[in-house]
Amino acid sequence: MNIRSLTILFLTLVLNSASAQKISKKRLILDLNADKGVEASEGQWVERWKNQVPFVASEFSRRDEGRKIPGSGRPELMRQVPELNGHNAISFKQQELLNMDEDAFDHLITGSGYTWFCVLKPGKQPGELKDVNCFFGNLRNKPNNEGFWGGFADDNSFWMSSRNAITFGRWDNNNPYVSSGQILSKDKYYLIMGRMGKGTDTVVLSLYLNDGSVPVASHPFPVNVDANASKMAIGQERDAIEHPGRESFVGHMARFLIYDRPLTDKEMKKQASMLITYYNIPR
Repeated sequence: MNIRSLTILFLTLVLNSASAQKISKKRLILDLNADKGVEASEGQWVERWKNQVPFVASEFSRRDEGRKIPGSGRPELMRQVPELNGHNAISFKQQELLNMDEDAFDHLITGSGYTWFCVLKPGKQPGELKDVNCFFGNLRNKPNNEGFWGGFADDNSFWMSSRNAITFGRWDNNNPYVSSGQILSKDKYYLIMGRMGKGTDTVVLSLYLNDGSVPVASHPFPVNVDANASKMAIGQERDAIEHPGRESFVGHMARFLIYDRPLTDKEMKKQASMLITYYNIPR
């Protein structure tokens, strides 16, 4: 490698490091970063993914209950991915990592609001349950599945939703399907973002793609202060021990952030721009 190439590499690393340090920490409760805190057996099979900020939900671990083959639910660590400026990613193929705290994320849908950011690349979705291929969620197993989640339809259009437990149904006004209908390529990484407003009346759910300044879809959501969500899963919509993997997504994930507040429009734009630069995501 010549001096010019080394200089460019050095400057890229410096800029990436600077961008990483500028990520807002104000009420950041979850930072899953595939570059840090990943424990893998045999060098690749993820046993646990540790949260990089102090919070009661400190780690997400393999879940064998419900699986016929122990360890089959572990995703795979992918090191130094060229498309991501050399950052790591985790490959999910209908697999999941779970945090066992029942209540850690409950307050996000009962008034505090939330914002999440996810750097991922979708694969070919399995479609075992039509259009429900989830990359995260903390839905309750009963009776009305309250919580919040994000996923892909079978054609790789993407969606987000919160559920308030007032009615049961996959999609209705209490469980809105927030999607622009945009279909994502299986060959590219993207930054997907979701935001829920603060309040205990009706708030707005907003979905973003790459650009944090303008949502690609939005929908009103009636808050239920008595909703009681459950354990948070990454790579799945809940602790689905009766059919693990059936509602999970296929794809790669490099970063997942959750704030227990709605970021401002200015913060959304700034944070998205930094993550796009840090992970070399095409604009």
